[in-house]
Amino acid sequence: MQKSVPFWQSATLSLLILALFLGAWELAIRAITGPVGPALDPEYAALLGQAAAQGGQTAMPTPTAIFWRIVELARDPFYVRGTNDQGIGVQIAYSLARVGVGFGIAALVAIPLGFAIGMSPLLNAALNPFIQVLRPVSPLAWMPLALYSIKDSTISSVFVIFICSIWPMLLNTAFGVASVRREWLNVGRTLEAGAWRTATRIILPAAAPTIVTGMRISIGIAWLVIVAAEMLVGGTGIGYWVWNQWNNLSIADIVIAILLIGVVGLLLDRLLGVLQRAVGWAE
Repeated sequence: MQKSVPFWQSATLSLLILALFLGAWELAIRAITGPVGPALDPEYAALLGQAAAQGGQTAMPTPTAIFWRIVELARDPFYVRGTNDQGIGVQIAYSLARVGVGFGIAALVAIPLGFAIGMSPLLNAALNPFIQVLRPVSPLAWMPLALYSIKDSTISSVFVIFICSIWPMLLNTAFGVASVRREWLNVGRTLEAGAWRTATRIILPAAAPTIVTGMRISIGIAWLVIVAAEMLVGGTGIGYWVWNQWNNLSIADIVIAILLIGVVGLLLDRLLGVLQRAVGWAE
């Protein structure tokens, strides 16, 4: 069994690795002469050179430049000056709202259906071929069909989040329910507990950690997919913001958006991790 490491030791090493990485990045960029590196594609290099001549950014900004850009964005992250000019906080809020709605609808469908599949071998055998065919399909493959059918980019994005979120929750719920120890079910029968009481008092508490694990996997996939979906449909959201900054050749903003996407994804995972530990303790 691996020994636990004190937090201060791991934190110190993490900070040291980060400092070395940022320092090497800073020195490497400062060592590059001119706004464009020689290894870039000629057409792309010409675009970057033109942007630099007009006061734009270099091909890859230094960590120092990115830091000061973060400070600038943090001064007013929730401004709204028009449809295509909104703060990065507003864009993240749009993305989180879409993820929340799609994820919530998926949970309302997947958890009860997973319960039914886990408790019924017949239903499991009947639905398994459909699940195995649809589960590997990329969520973004549904986007053109959703846009054609729904004709609304926001609802289409929510639908794509629903599609990508439902499978981990459905399969984990079914597995957790089917894996409940038979001894516990036999105790319920001995006490003449009805189906509803057995499901809520015995099966649900036993399967809860597995169900929350599926939710945790789903939220990570949903946050990953929403960025790509918003790049496709445009309008609002952190994915759209990234693509818009690319069109403006604002490389520092793209790096900042990548960092924020990672931080928000980490927070979502940690939030469900707290719920997972809570249901594990209550088991």
